[in-house]
Amino acid sequence: MNRLNSSLIHYYRCEEALARFTSAGELSADEGYFRLGPDTVCYGQLSVGQVARSLEGSLEDVTARIPANGSVLALPFDPVQVVENLRREKYEPSLMPGRERIVTYEWVGKLYYLVRNILPDALRLGMQRAYFSDWKSRPFPAWPVDFTADTFHEQTLLLAMRAANLQRVPFIWFWPEGAPNCFILTHDVETSAGRDFTPQLMDLDESYGFKASYQVIPQNRYEVSDAFVQEIRSRGFEFNIHDLNHDGHLYKRREEFLRRAEQINQYVHRYRARGFRAGAMYRIQDWYDAYEFSYDMSVPNVAHFEPKRGGCCTVFPYFVGKILELPLTTCQDYTIFQILGDYSLDLWMKQLDLIAQRNGLMSILTHPDYLIGTRSRKVYEALLSHMRHRVDTEGVWAALPGDVDRWWRARSQMKLVSRGDDWEIVGPESERAHLAYAVIQGDRLVYELADPTSREAAARHMSCRPTG
Repeated sequence: MNRLNSSLIHYYRCEEALARFTSAGELSADEGYFRLGPDTVCYGQLSVGQVARSLEGSLEDVTARIPANGSVLALPFDPVQVVENLRREKYEPSLMPGRERIVTYEWVGKLYYLVRNILPDALRLGMQRAYFSDWKSRPFPAWPVDFTADTFHEQTLLLAMRAANLQRVPFIWFWPEGAPNCFILTHDVETSAGRDFTPQLMDLDESYGFKASYQVIPQNRYEVSDAFVQEIRSRGFEFNIHDLNHDGHLYKRREEFLRRAEQINQYVHRYRARGFRAGAMYRIQDWYDAYEFSYDMSVPNVAHFEPKRGGCCTVFPYFVGKILELPLTTCQDYTIFQILGDYSLDLWMKQLDLIAQRNGLMSILTHPDYLIGTRSRKVYEALLSHMRHRVDTEGVWAALPGDVDRWWRARSQMKLVSRGDDWEIVGPESERAHLAYAVIQGDRLVYELADPTSREAAARHMSCRPTG
């Protein structure tokens, strides 16, 4: 496979011969920002044109600098690099203002975590709100959901289709059985109070027909009894690992991280867990090769309200080496209830509607610790009711994170095989896969299922958005 088209082929699971890319020349030494089209921010190196060190001012649109030689496109950038820079948040240091540089100093972090448990709640919450006070002014990633990596794939596919004079191309649909979206429900257990409330929260989830994954801190915070683990699993929920001890220092230094990663791996094997989420959504994705779990859930789509800013800019799972990342695509309950002081569904609904339009992963994170109170629990029940309606009327696939992990790994091994005028999907679990088409309509790409009759609701919710 040509390296330059590999990201596009893996994203769509389309024909390898579709995207014929070549390099327009040697890439610049410096990385920076540019645009592909009027709205899509890219971060990487260019062989022609100029990259910008910041998002201030105008960014060069390189679309006009992509010449075509027949169906072969000479790209002035490396599409794999651009996608990886977005997903792995390589752009993030350029966005870091002074206050974040101060917070990243090791002594500041140690001091905060040393005193945080003895700080009055009002003072701690005030400090957090002050830290996040600039969230409205951050232009990138885009709030409340960022689709930059997904739009980049759409635009490069559109360029390849126009160069090859194709109006429609087949690909393997993102979700099994032709579902328009996928929904996962996850809970991080922060304290002993949250642990003790977990059985009641499982009752609540089950009352709406949902199962969830519970991420549990294995050291220091509270006792994790075998009976507690067994109760979660015996009821059909998932048991996963949440950090090591949630002290905020997992990624402070490489040497210390490796020591902790070894302990995390021991808990992964001890509890036969397949998934992981770091405390406070801390992450350095380049270090994930030290882990031995199957999937991670620590990367926000847009991290305006996380201690580590950035975001992976996609609403789809993606691989970080051997680890599958299931990004968090909606706001945490703590952010909505405590930081924003919002006890409504408004933000969740807005995010879910946007994700639905792009056929992405609807991932929700709440904490049993913050759902004990009647007010927050009523909002959560309304959220479950809303998702129950979407699943029943739109055909959204409600799955456990482990189910998504298995599906996405199977899909990554599927291929399209031409059978005369038809196409066949071959590979593991191919019987659950559906053929779809990307179709050019003016300056838009429309996704269509090849056989929508088996999932009429999905056909009504295929994505249609500008890409030109």
